Amino acid sequence: MKLKTTLFGNVYQFKDVKEVLAKANELRSGDVLAGVAAASSQERVAAKQVLSEMTVADIRNNPVIAYEDDCVTQRLIQDDVNETAYNQIKNWSISELREYVLSDETSVDDIAFTRKGLTSEVVAAVAKICSNADLIYGAKKMPVIKKANTTIGIPGTFSARLQPNDTRDDVQSIAAQIYEGLSFGVGDAVIGVNPVTDDVENLSRVLDTIYGVIDKFNIPTQGCILAHVTTQIEAIRLSRRTRRADFPEYLRQRKRAERVWRRAGDAR
Repeated sequence: MKLKTTLFGNVYQFKDVKEVLAKANELRSGDVLAGVAAASSQERVAAKQVLSEMTVADIRNNPVIAYEDDCVTQRLIQDDVNETAYNQIKNWSISELREYVLSDETSVDDIAFTRKGLTSEVVAAVAKICSNADLIYGAKKMPVIKKANTTIGIPGTFSARLQPNDTRDDVQSIAAQIYEGLSFGVGDAVIGVNPVTDDVENLSRVLDTIYGVIDKFNIPTQGCILAHVTTQIEAIRLSRRTRRADFPEYLRQRKRAERVWRRAGDAR
C-alpha cells in the first residue's frame, strides 16, 4: 500500500490510511480545530491522489477504528459486508470504483449489488475524490426510499430537515422557527433540534414543543432531537407525547453501547 506521492516537486508522506482519509477532506473548520486537516491545498490534493490509488481492500483492512475496539465497526460495518460482492471489487482502486459508479454502463441494479460489498469508509473514500457534480450524478443511481410519517427519497422529489435551534433552548423561539420553516415548505423530512442543554427535563420540553406543532396541525412529518440516546429515552418517558423519532449520537465504546441498547429495548 502506497502512502506517499510527489506533487509539484514536493514529496508528501502520510503515516496511515486514517491520515489520508482525514487530509483528503475538503476544508472544514472542524477538521482544522481537531488538528486533522491538510496543512495546505497542495497537501489536500496529494492526499486525494494517494487515496485514489488505494484499493478497496486497503481501506477495509485498515479501518479508522480497530475491529476489536468498536462494536459499531464490528457488527454494523465489517460483519455486514457481502463477501461475494466484496471479492469482486476488493482489488479495484478507489479511482476505479469512482469511475464504475459514474459510468453510463453501470445500472441501478449493478450498484445495488456492489454496494453490499463496501464498508462505510470505502464509500467515504470515493466521495472524497468526487466533485459535487459527481456526487449528484452518482446518487441518482442509488435511490433510498424510506417511510415514517412521510415518504422520502423518491426520484424527482426533494425533502428537507427543519432545524429550529435556539441558543437558550427557548421553546417559544423554537416554536416560532418551526412555523417559519413550515411556511417555506421545509421540515417534511424531519423537524430536528440540536439542544444546548442535554438533560431530561429540557429534552422533554423541546420534544413536546416539536410535537405540539406537529399534532396541532396534523403535519405528516416526524420530530427528533440530537442528544445522548439514554437521555432521549428518559425524556420520552417523561414527555406527554409518545410518538418519537430517536436521533442517537454515535456510541463508540462496546460495553457502553451494549448497555444503552439493552435499556432502549426495555423502554420500548
